[in-house]
Amino acid sequence: MNAKIIVVGSLNMDLVVQVQELPKEGETLLGIAMSENPGGKGANQAVAIGKLQASVSMIGRVGKDAHGARLLDSLQQAGVDTQYLMESTTPTGIALVTVDGHGSNHIIVVPGANFELAVADIEQQRAAIEQCEIVVLQLEVPMATVVYTLKLAKELGKTTILNPAPAQPLSKELLQYVDLLVPNEHELQSLSGIEVIDEASLKQAAIALLGQGVQALLVTLGAAGCCYIDHDGFTMYPTAKVQAVDTTAAGDSFIGGFVAGYVQHHDMAAAIAQAQKAAAITVTRHGAQVSLPTWNELSNA
Repeated sequence: MNAKIIVVGSLNMDLVVQVQELPKEGETLLGIAMSENPGGKGANQAVAIGKLQASVSMIGRVGKDAHGARLLDSLQQAGVDTQYLMESTTPTGIALVTVDGHGSNHIIVVPGANFELAVADIEQQRAAIEQCEIVVLQLEVPMATVVYTLKLAKELGKTTILNPAPAQPLSKELLQYVDLLVPNEHELQSLSGIEVIDEASLKQAAIALLGQGVQALLVTLGAAGCCYIDHDGFTMYPTAKVQAVDTTAAGDSFIGGFVAGYVQHHDMAAAIAQAQKAAAITVTRHGAQVSLPTWNELSNA
């Protein structure tokens, strides 16, 4: 059976250090614990979708190393189809993550094999995109590959979802191929050039991107919930309060929950509710993919 969702993006091994407080410039601190967890925005989103029992495949690159093998295993354990993943001689991508006692984090990504995902690779896997319904991307692979994939997906009549993280300038050409842009408030501010300090500025920033060709935006606002805006209106969605211990992969969990919900119901409000529920569970746990909820956990929450 062909996957309904294709995630095109990054796979990283997260090297996570837990500390009481994040270090200041030039400061040396003793860590509490260190772990290696499968991650990468693309892989996280694919795993989040797979754990919620939606039909999903992933296109990306890993190295011929132990980290790559473990990432493939994590995807497969979550029910993700990995037949479109390719190996590179360059090492698998790595993310260095520091998490403090309040759940806040600092992340540095060394892309490795992710930056070898080329336009030719997407063309090679064209059949997978032809047969899906939704294509999901982020910005941890080369920008030329992102633009080409979005354009191809739109030419094939697919729904395109872009998580613009890590934040960087986006061309008007790219934006016109995006059906749904899913930034957080910091990414929205960076993309629009408008400081987001309240609901009015949030609307102004979102409208600026709608004016550049994006069809709709779903902006995550942390503990304040999220908002959906398109050419017909603006809706805020508050979220339940939880005690966060680690915000790593919260955005990926939100996107995974949303996409899995949308492909099932094709209803925006229902998909957003599922996204918020998934993210709320994720932030109460440590790690990236290990913190993402299963369908049973989501159903019983």
